[in-house]
Amino acid sequence: MEINQINWGYSLFSTLVLLADFFIRITLSVRVIMRKRPYGVSFAWLIVILLVPFIGGGAYLLFGENRLPEKRMARAKVSYKTYMSWLQNLKTRAPVSWHSLNPTCMPLQRQAETLVGIPAMSGNKLTLITNPNNIITSITHSIDNAHTSCHLQFYIWEEGGNVEQVAQALIRAAGRGVTCRILLDSIGSRKFLKSEKAKQMRNAGIKIEESLPAGIINVFFSRIDIRNHRKIVVIDGEVAYTGSQNMVDPEVFKLDSGVGKWIDVMVKAEGPVVESLAGTFISDWFLETEETALNSELLLKDIDSVRQAGDMHPCPMVGQSAVQLVPSGPGFVPEAIHHLLLTTIYGARKELILTTPYFIPDEPLLAALKAAAQRGVDVKIILPRDNDSVLVKYASRARYEDLAASGVSIYLFYGGLLHSKSVTVDGDLSLFGSVNLDMRSFWLNFEATLFIYCRTFTRELKSIQQGYLAESTLLDLKQFRQRTKVEKFKENLLLLISPLL
Repeated sequence: MEINQINWGYSLFSTLVLLADFFIRITLSVRVIMRKRPYGVSFAWLIVILLVPFIGGGAYLLFGENRLPEKRMARAKVSYKTYMSWLQNLKTRAPVSWHSLNPTCMPLQRQAETLVGIPAMSGNKLTLITNPNNIITSITHSIDNAHTSCHLQFYIWEEGGNVEQVAQALIRAAGRGVTCRILLDSIGSRKFLKSEKAKQMRNAGIKIEESLPAGIINVFFSRIDIRNHRKIVVIDGEVAYTGSQNMVDPEVFKLDSGVGKWIDVMVKAEGPVVESLAGTFISDWFLETEETALNSELLLKDIDSVRQAGDMHPCPMVGQSAVQLVPSGPGFVPEAIHHLLLTTIYGARKELILTTPYFIPDEPLLAALKAAAQRGVDVKIILPRDNDSVLVKYASRARYEDLAASGVSIYLFYGGLLHSKSVTVDGDLSLFGSVNLDMRSFWLNFEATLFIYCRTFTRELKSIQQGYLAESTLLDLKQFRQRTKVEKFKENLLLLISPLL
């Protein structure tokens, strides 16, 4: 009798588990379908949910939807009216005269302004900096000359090497009364945020905040792999830096990863566009902290008070470059950078050169690149030969054959981990910033990209890209097709879940 009861109990338990599993799979599958997200993303999540019992459903609940912290969303609603007022004022700052530029860039500029509200502004001076020592030295020099504010935002801040120069410069600046604010991604800069150096800097009067806090409790209220990937430095609201380099020294950063030194490039910006970068930083800062000088009451009061507290002000024209900042991320217009990249690629007529460390294009981007090559555009994609992510490496390789067969030239950089993110188009237009050509940058990360409508700057950036080409080898399609079936299986397997990487 006892044996029968045990069997009956076991049978009941098994039935309940199967029913629960069935209910979870069906319910979450319907939810995925009804969300109407890109085909690749929906398909990848359906595979995970349907093929991996319970764990797949749990993974979707944790990472499947772009849930931002409620506090951040509430503060975004508070700041929306003031933010939009600021954007309206930007339109009168430094209007671009398209007569001296390629008029074919106007539709792209118009689309970007429609999506994010920030116009292109003329009169900017842009200086490209490729040497990591020179990048750190230039930022340090700007901090040492600061009078009112130093605002720094990075995905990764890691101690060691020349980064100490920046830390000491900030301590000196805070000592002479300069307002110093540092905003760092919670995951990317986790080690530094808990370090003695961060404590020392806070004790010196430097305000350090973590962006998008991640922890065990946060997992249940927001998607923790949504990250702030922006790299922005603004000094006195007059000089700014942005690009691909984190606050790290490549001489000591991740040397044990086996991919060589990280290769980055930054731009020093002076002129009207600095106000756009300053406003983006202040907006991110406000979303993370209720600082006395930048509180909700002040934000609702008037835009002039916010400008004064955040050191945001119009900058005079000092150069010739027309520049448009496009901040992107899972906020008001989550698809902005993806749409603009597609427009950029479809608008190319002669030449298109792209550099990125992480290349996992979705179907629309893949089709756009192939179409460009097929209509005669010289398309070159420069990628690192060795990648710090094995998953990304194989998912990326899964697209090589299809692209190369369509006429796209794929170059593999062997001089280190090529981390710079840049696009040059027909010698007229450049895209430069923190965006990778992968779905994480398109849909999950908060990014910052400069759209630069300037032939002179594009020529300078293209020269840097040519330097990368000199240290790269062209993918041999015939030889690549001879890779083993095991390699092809790894690539195709990871391609299925590539929208989730």
